[in-house]
Amino acid sequence: MPQVAFTPQLRRFTAAPEVASGAATLRAALEDAFAANPQLRGYVLDDQGHLRTNVVAFIDGRRSVDRVKLADPLRPDSRVYILQALSGG
Repeated sequence: MPQVAFTPQLRRFTAAPEVASGAATLRAALEDAFAANPQLRGYVLDDQGHLRTNVVAFIDGRRSVDRVKLADPLRPDSRVYILQALSGG
């Protein structure tokens, strides 16, 4: 069953538990995570439902390709990591 995990940067703002999901796509897995904590949606997706520019998703160690539809496929044993890009200076 795919696992979705969030980095500590997101967990500073809201609860972001690791979620086991039976999803076949990145979007469906994210929806399972949002069901566990609806506040996460605003940190991860913009108002059009696309990944925010400062958020990156990795599936099995590879950066997701589809930032709009989030249709990247998941395998039954996939690990999804959602990271918030940081900048500063």
